[in-house]
Amino acid sequence: MPSIDVKTIEAALARSGAASSDYDLNPGVVLPEGRVLRPAAVLVPVLETDAGLQVILTKRASHLKHHPGQIAFPGGKRDDTDADLIQTALREAREEIGLPSQSAQILGQLPCHETVTSFRMTPIVALVEPFHPIPEAGEVAEVFAVPLAHVLNPENYRVEGRRWRGQRRQYYTVPYGPYYIWGATARILRAFAAQVSP
Repeated sequence: MPSIDVKTIEAALARSGAASSDYDLNPGVVLPEGRVLRPAAVLVPVLETDAGLQVILTKRASHLKHHPGQIAFPGGKRDDTDADLIQTALREAREEIGLPSQSAQILGQLPCHETVTSFRMTPIVALVEPFHPIPEAGEVAEVFAVPLAHVLNPENYRVEGRRWRGQRRQYYTVPYGPYYIWGATARILRAFAAQVSP
C-alpha cells in the first residue's frame, strides 16, 4: 500500500462517501420505522511521528455500563452547548484524553455512521499536535496509537461474528498487537480506508 500523507487524507475526505452502520454486514436486520437517531460525533485524531502517521484511540474503562473495555475514538453525544458536531468531537477529546482543542487542525469528516445504540455518529478527522494524553479516569482506561497505514489497509480487516440479543451479528475487526479493534470503531476505520483507497 502506498504511503499516506496529510494531503492525501484531505483530498480523500473532500470526496463524498457512503454512510455506514452497525447493520452493514447484517442485511436481515429489520430496523424500526420512524426511529430517531441522536446526533453524536467522534474525533479521529491523526498524529505525525517519526515513524509515520498514527491514529489515536482509547480503551474504555472496564466498569462502564456501555461498551466496557472496548476500543473507541474519543467522542459522544452532542450537547446543547455545542455549536456543531466539530465542537462536540473537540470537547469530548478534551474531556476524555486531554487534547487541547487548539492543537487539532480539522481535515474533514467521514460519512455518518449509525450505531445499534441509536446514534448518528459523525467522525471528524483532525491532524493533532503532539500532546500529553490525560485519560479521564471515569471513562478511559488507556490512550494509545496505531499506525494509520495499518488501519487504512483493507487487507488487515476481517469479518467476525457473535450472538447478540438472540441473533448472530457480524462485524468488522482490525486487530493490532494486543488491541482488538472491532464494532463501530472498526467500521468507521474501514470506511476511512475505503475513502482513501476507493
